[in-house]
Amino acid sequence: MSVKRAFDPVVDARTRLLILGSLPGDASLDAGQYYAHPRNAFWRLVGEAVGRDLAVLPYPERIEALKAARVGLWDVIAGAERRGSLDADIRNAETADLKRLVEGLPELRAVAFNGATATKIGRKSLTGVDGLTLIDLPSSSPAHAARSYADKAAAWSVLGALIR
Repeated sequence: MSVKRAFDPVVDARTRLLILGSLPGDASLDAGQYYAHPRNAFWRLVGEAVGRDLAVLPYPERIEALKAARVGLWDVIAGAERRGSLDADIRNAETADLKRLVEGLPELRAVAFNGATATKIGRKSLTGVDGLTLIDLPSSSPAHAARSYADKAAAWSVLGALIR
């Protein structure tokens, strides 16, 4: 089984909010884009939080719109073995250096975790980092359809206040 690797972080010196996933799924890895699976609700959810319909934009424009909204993206796992895209199938995970990333973001106020795996690993990785609001979000993944889109959107709506 080959090792799947995370993308580079999408951040800049103005990033106020960092959203962390677990590890890109196969559709994202194949496309070379964060949250590329067509049923993943990420772009709709974060778009509502920043007040812009990101899902309709071409990918490069989505990334620029996030940066303009002062939102960054990355994953808590730098690399791991995994068959398919489910977090439950992640083996031999190498944790991303989250502390180093957040220490280099002078305007960072909050870190949001997209799903249970990101929450578990991310909170542990950021132990001892002070001054950040940490937010646990329901996963935007289509594999986690137990919660309705409306419930997910309500939970994700708190992000808007963190970037304004």
